[in-house]
Amino acid sequence: MAKVLIVTGASRGIGAAAAYLAAAAGYSVCVNYRNDRDAAAEVVASLHKMGVPANSYQADVSVEEQVVRLFEHVDSTLGRVGALVNNAGILGRQCRVEEMDAERVARTLSINVVGAFVCCREAVRRMSTRHGGQGGAIVNVSSRAARLGSPGEYVDYAASKAALDTLTIGLAREVAADGIRVNAVAAGIIHTDIHASGGEPGRVDRLKGTIPMQRGGTAEEVARAILWLLSDDASYTTGTILGVSGGR
Repeated sequence: MAKVLIVTGASRGIGAAAAYLAAAAGYSVCVNYRNDRDAAAEVVASLHKMGVPANSYQADVSVEEQVVRLFEHVDSTLGRVGALVNNAGILGRQCRVEEMDAERVARTLSINVVGAFVCCREAVRRMSTRHGGQGGAIVNVSSRAARLGSPGEYVDYAASKAALDTLTIGLAREVAADGIRVNAVAAGIIHTDIHASGGEPGRVDRLKGTIPMQRGGTAEEVARAILWLLSDDASYTTGTILGVSGGR
């Protein structure tokens, strides 16, 4: 399997942590980002210092044409992709369902679900032995919210992650015979900037008492699980949703 990896939403948080660990494991890495060019450039500079081929590419995964160009960019600069981490995702500010408008829900689903579908499509077209590929691995970054529902905060986000879980299971079974493994990590309450975008930067500290391990997780802890699922150590693992949530 070619060790060329695309990580979507990799300019910060879990995506950046996955990019660093993948580089240490010998992957060439494309750092996808939507807005923060400078942050993505910093990640790429760090990967270059590690001595691995790496670059960044701006693409909004909710826009099909931009996803197609992202994969074509990787084809021409790093080679045929053998691994994909679907990490790009958004959430809106905390509110109840009766306060949500259709535009917010559509935007959440467009990035978190449609974007992942299109990225998976482009990856399968390159990885599948049916299309002359050498196989590969896909890891979707999901959330425990898919099972807990995030009432009063992000029910739309939780629903999008539940859809991502279903994509993981269905696609895994669809392409298992084509040499592709598809898994997900269901992250719990993790110290990342996403909580600030939801309107509560201190959310992890507020909720840590509800976690059996009594603390929030780190982006690197989630990234370690991602890298295991990408690796040959997980060669008989597909269609699995691995909880990384401190027992919550």
